[in-house]
Amino acid sequence: MSEENRMIHVGFVGNPNCGKTTLFNAFTGAKLKVANWPGVTVERVEGETSYKGRPIRVVDTPGIYSLTCYTLEEIVTRKCLENDEVDVIINVVDASSLERNLYLTLQLLELKKPVILALNMMDIVEDRGMEIDLHRLPEMLGSIPVVPVSARKRTGLDVLLHAVVHHYEEGPQGVVVTYTPKIENKISKIETILKAHYGDLDNLRWHAIKFLEYDEEVWNDHPLDLSNIIDHNYEKEIINQKYDYIEGIIRECLVNKEEKAAFTDKIDEYLTHPLLGVPFFLGIMALVFFLTFTVGDFLKGYFEAALGMLSVSMQQVMENIHAAAWITSLVVDGIVAGVGGILTFLPNIFILFLALAFLEDSGYMARVAYVMNEIMGRVGLSGKAFLPMLLGFGCTVPAVMAARALPSEKDRKRTILITPFMSCSARLPIYVLFSQMFFPDHALIVAYSLYLVGLLMAIAIAYVTHRLAKAEEEDTLLIELPEYKTPNGRTVAIYVWDKVKDYLGKAGTTIFLATIVLWFVLNSGTSGFVTDVSQSFAAAVGRVLIPVLRPAGLGDWRIAVALISGLSAKEVVVSSFSVLFGINNINSAAGMGELSKILGSFGFGGVNAYALMIFCLLYSPCIAAVATIKKETGSLRWTIGMVFFQLTVAWVASVLVYQIGSLIF
Repeated sequence: MSEENRMIHVGFVGNPNCGKTTLFNAFTGAKLKVANWPGVTVERVEGETSYKGRPIRVVDTPGIYSLTCYTLEEIVTRKCLENDEVDVIINVVDASSLERNLYLTLQLLELKKPVILALNMMDIVEDRGMEIDLHRLPEMLGSIPVVPVSARKRTGLDVLLHAVVHHYEEGPQGVVVTYTPKIENKISKIETILKAHYGDLDNLRWHAIKFLEYDEEVWNDHPLDLSNIIDHNYEKEIINQKYDYIEGIIRECLVNKEEKAAFTDKIDEYLTHPLLGVPFFLGIMALVFFLTFTVGDFLKGYFEAALGMLSVSMQQVMENIHAAAWITSLVVDGIVAGVGGILTFLPNIFILFLALAFLEDSGYMARVAYVMNEIMGRVGLSGKAFLPMLLGFGCTVPAVMAARALPSEKDRKRTILITPFMSCSARLPIYVLFSQMFFPDHALIVAYSLYLVGLLMAIAIAYVTHRLAKAEEEDTLLIELPEYKTPNGRTVAIYVWDKVKDYLGKAGTTIFLATIVLWFVLNSGTSGFVTDVSQSFAAAVGRVLIPVLRPAGLGDWRIAVALISGLSAKEVVVSSFSVLFGINNINSAAGMGELSKILGSFGFGGVNAYALMIFCLLYSPCIAAVATIKKETGSLRWTIGMVFFQLTVAWVASVLVYQIGSLIF
């Protein structure tokens, strides 16, 4: 392949919340490839684009504040840049926070790779009455390309791509910060020694600076005896001198910095208030679930009608082709009832993810971590640990993976232990079904209470484990609070579609297979196929658990089987009820009425239903989440212990709810 047609590998690098991912999506759209970085479990997202026929592969690296390795994300991004996985670096910068963002820029320039500065969020700069001198700024950074872009409005993209191709051909350039003569002298001596021992290194200055900063990665990768040159850690001095240089840039290039008070600051007076912050958070989440129930239920009616017609049609098709009775039952009572019943909850899931996407892209989620910092500090964690817990409202798998951002293994494991207590979207169908069935006038409040119970349980367990371990208090939280902005429609759409696609994929795979397996164990026994499900394999397994679940008001073998099936995916609990009790459209008014009547026949009422929802909230997460926990912790023993711990917590909590509730009601 000729050099002119060679694919250019571009890395998007920037601080968290700088709009990097939105810009990445603007380039690649839905043509994304998601995998793990080699050797670690941090996701890497790649995509492809082109400029005037020149193929370009782009990689979205984890958001970082510096190239100093404190977190796994910083390690991954730095390794990507050091190992020549990218030819050109697009440093995405939040133009409204230029001073903070430029620290990473200066570090990237020291790598001696082509760097392009993408100034994002210029509309916020204008709204605040500020101006950036777009002629002086590139001059002070060594004539590197500086391109104003808008990820939300998709402007400046062609100019940025042109800069990528041109700068790749031109090679690295940019300013190198000049430190004090003392430090520069040491850098020069270390460069000489590095060249003698590791002559193949392209960026000797970068490595020399990292030696002076006592960077562990550099010392391990390139062991040298520098005791006669380095007498102490120079990291603080180097950082201070970088920021002195940045202050000079800001004085020269940023006009009217304090002209207007930021809209963000005004809102944060309330949303991050020490006393009002938590009530605002709870109120916002209550609004989310109000929309999830009201709007979701309105749309759900159409899905229920479609499912009813599908069930009747499939029954007629089976009769017309003279299918065997067992095949008809498998298709209609198993697959259509199980998978179809889950799909009727899609509108609720869609609204939930849409609301979470708006909160995340608007910049509010980071505020929640800040607000919860004091509460989390009392249980030995920082507000940063609350971020994985927030992700748990969507799905436990990425929430567990997000715990890797915490600095210590002990804190990561404690956070992983409590994160599954957050109500993931897979539990929502259970809440919707049983709250509407047994608490029709207060369904929203009942469902919302379960989210609060999960949150309180997580905090309580974190507190107990903190006291038992006698752990030291977590360091002070350092987190970026981005500017509030109108959520980008494209980013929200990609996020929601990705989550809905996962839900549909689960319905077409895990839930599909689970309903088939469940149908077979319900319709077969030691004597072969059975017409009485009480003689099936499923009944035999369920009866073993009756004595265990009876104190929790769940002493029916069909409920036990539904809970077991929920280990594959929590949505399967609902589809299992549909198959176990022979109800085709379980989420419709007629279906809920029929199920309520059957459950009521053996004394299952509102208290039992709430105990069931508590058990589903707290017991072991799905198989995919457990596998992720094993991968993240690297310990099968710890993972198995966590599963049994959560089963115990779920059992104790549901027993207390049922026993106390039975005395009151």
